[in-house]
Amino acid sequence: MTVPNITLNNGITIPQLGFGVFQVPPEDTRAATLTAFEVGYRHIDTAEMYGNEKGVGEALRESGLARDEVFITSKLNNGFHDFDDALKALDRTNADLGVDQVDLFLIHWPLPEVGDYVQTWKALEKAYADGKARAIGVSNFQQAHLRRLFDETDVVPAVNQIEVHPYLSQNPLRAFNFEHGIATEAWSPIAQGKVVDDPVITKIAEAKGRSAAQVTLRWHIQRGDIVFPKSVTRARVEENFALFDFELSDDEVSAIEGLNADERIGPDPDTFNYIP
Repeated sequence: MTVPNITLNNGITIPQLGFGVFQVPPEDTRAATLTAFEVGYRHIDTAEMYGNEKGVGEALRESGLARDEVFITSKLNNGFHDFDDALKALDRTNADLGVDQVDLFLIHWPLPEVGDYVQTWKALEKAYADGKARAIGVSNFQQAHLRRLFDETDVVPAVNQIEVHPYLSQNPLRAFNFEHGIATEAWSPIAQGKVVDDPVITKIAEAKGRSAAQVTLRWHIQRGDIVFPKSVTRARVEENFALFDFELSDDEVSAIEGLNADERIGPDPDTFNYIP
């Protein structure tokens, strides 16, 4: 199956389906990522905070895949928002991944009460200009955070990675992203497994002969979200990849949209200021 590509606002492309390594232990990341490569994934989402960038890099080197065949995203850890610290952190990310240039580097959280994320973004702009990342973006940024970047900096983020699932559809923020040429990536796309017990989703899944997770991920794909589900079980990794040989009807998409309750599973970006 061919995974569609999304073209970012600077012209580079990213596979719409990827493999996430959030909460994958560092000692298991190499094997899990190699499994993902074997299944067909060519997009890996990691972060400094996850502590497993080195495992992703090991898997990339052992896979036999050419560097330009794999799209790798990582994210700035919350403790490195200072301009110089952010530049050094990106250098560490590239070193840990064993690459000259990460494909996409994100500010992980805006941390509104910790420091000035605008200065952090200016550091990423410099790194981008210096060729240390093919694209730069943000994660967990709200409209107000993005407007400050538009007003005070030069580069529009290529991506905004936000919590999105059937219970938090984020349609206003997704529309805002789209209006400004920013691709939306959805973290926690199956609501940490909550969808498997949802009667609306399980009814659709039964009719399609698919799992509830597959139906939910297909909903994301049809909406245009970039998704990167995580699993360390090969059967689940394969299941999550099998999304492109079926479609949801307009009515089925609408039924899933109707589950939105603006219900967060993760922290609120307006108040989250955690530094590990």
